[in-house]
Amino acid sequence: MARLRIGSRGSQLALWQANHIRARLEEHGHQAEIEIIKTTGDKMAEIALAKVGTKGMFTKEIEEALVEARIDLAVHSLKDLPTDTPPGLEIVAVTERANPCDVFCSRCCESFEALPQGARVGTSSLRRQAQIKALRPDLEIHPLRGNVDTRVRKLEAGEFDAIILAAAGLDRLGKTEVARQVLPPEVMCPAAGQGALGVETRAADSGTCRLLKFLDDPAARATTTCERALLRRLGGGCQVPIGALAEVRDGVLHLSAIVADPAGSRLIREFQHGSDPVVLGETVGEALLRRGGEAILETVYGQGAAIPQQP
Repeated sequence: MARLRIGSRGSQLALWQANHIRARLEEHGHQAEIEIIKTTGDKMAEIALAKVGTKGMFTKEIEEALVEARIDLAVHSLKDLPTDTPPGLEIVAVTERANPCDVFCSRCCESFEALPQGARVGTSSLRRQAQIKALRPDLEIHPLRGNVDTRVRKLEAGEFDAIILAAAGLDRLGKTEVARQVLPPEVMCPAAGQGALGVETRAADSGTCRLLKFLDDPAARATTTCERALLRRLGGGCQVPIGALAEVRDGVLHLSAIVADPAGSRLIREFQHGSDPVVLGETVGEALLRRGGEAILETVYGQGAAIPQQP
């Protein structure tokens, strides 16, 4: 029987994720405990993510603990995890994926389309901001940081007419009462890896790698590998206006992706299908760059203090 140390951020959602993996491990006869690690992103909770520009801001300290063998595995929201895995580490499992879409949350309106002219919408994601502005340039976008509970409280306090959150986070925390509408990918293309958990460990720790393999879901692995290949080709991350969603339909991998100007003035969408996740992701990435995505991303990178993180 193995006793494993799981590294996790301390937010309510991160702890739900870590406890979920712990429960799965215990079902297989392993003992596990959770070690909370504070990350750069947690320490900068009041700063808009798009202005931070720190690569791996929600994962760096956890990965350092993994490298130093202070923990045996780490549980991440895959969308927060940089596409370049540090030397010596491995994403040994991508768990079965929850709903990857974003959700429209509001106290006053039943749908995104029903928002009145000039309504206040809270989000600190350039990806969400760009797509909102492309559809409704009349809306006012205001920064919104904090964990899911904090964001929901701000909505209920009347600070915003609506906020956009990930469906998976709301579902996992049982906060679905604030959800009014699941936004389809053609309206709000989600972040690469959204809804999936990545379980990371030391590549040389073959024993732990073997123990964790049962957590790997082939469909989730294929779709998120495809999305992250696109992200790597574009050189972007969760705070760059890039969206990607891969799905397996009838045994074929379909990838839809967008690159958008943060102001919503230009949005480029590409859709292709294929069999190899990495080839498909890179091909769609190339197409987006060729059609004007490169110029958009160069402008975005040039406006920040640093190249934004990759998840």
